[in-house]
Amino acid sequence: MMLVKTSAVALFAVFCLITMDGFAAGDHERPRKEGILLVAFGSSEKTAQVSFENIDRKVKEAYPGIPVRWAYTSHIIREKLAGKGKYLDSPEAALAKMQDQNFTHVAVQSLHTIGGAEFHDLHRTVSAFRAMGGFEKITLGYPLMSTREDMEKVAAAVTASIPAERSKKDAVLLMGHGTHHPSNAFYAALMFQLQLDDPNIFVGTVEGYPEVDLLKQLLLKKGIKKAYMLPFMSVAGDHAKNDMAGDEEDSWVSILTGAGIKCVPVLKGTAEFDEYVAIWGDHVGESLRQLGEGSIH
Repeated sequence: MMLVKTSAVALFAVFCLITMDGFAAGDHERPRKEGILLVAFGSSEKTAQVSFENIDRKVKEAYPGIPVRWAYTSHIIREKLAGKGKYLDSPEAALAKMQDQNFTHVAVQSLHTIGGAEFHDLHRTVSAFRAMGGFEKITLGYPLMSTREDMEKVAAAVTASIPAERSKKDAVLLMGHGTHHPSNAFYAALMFQLQLDDPNIFVGTVEGYPEVDLLKQLLLKKGIKKAYMLPFMSVAGDHAKNDMAGDEEDSWVSILTGAGIKCVPVLKGTAEFDEYVAIWGDHVGESLRQLGEGSIH
């Protein structure tokens, strides 16, 4: 009986190898079909969709003729949206559909802010599809802030997105999501980069470091009386509306107001500003270049 089972497993393995080999060989005979897959964490907030619509529009303008698909990495967000009758694919499902639709070259673009756990999960997914050989080539674009050059561009985008009426004596607080992942260090690094030009810009997180209590101490130490608050996330979703600008006693507005600091929340995600979207767009362009000659349209 054991011999029979072993033989069956061996035959199945050989069948898979032959099938995949034939499938991969057949791929080279298919006409070239490029596609872009934009992958975000996602948001169930209806008002946050303006951010994704802006990215979608800018990418399609920059690379006309290349079909654009979307996927959300957050299972919770996809479930919430499904409950409302709106269905978004996971990256795995989106890529499987693109295989079925005969795409041969795919540029997957992360719309995450930093290369945290979500990005590394996406990297594993892309690597798995690459190993299967269903596409002739598949690439993965970096998230918003991945290199020193990215950080300099992000710093310039932050400066451009600050409300014009803000005085230099007023603070600007950016609220990032934060993560247990080592890449959380990017937030403090960005604050250092920003403070080289403007010492009253601070970066904190909801679920990482720096925390809002530390930012409060820094503001009080400098005698700052007014602070503009902006979400350092692609969308102004639940975190921005509640954790940053909400009425609960543990929101950033409540904590800082209680310390005598006037707060001015700005409920606009980074993806609503073209300066940020241009950085993601550059990463898409690099991914397309990696797909091979003739990828840029």
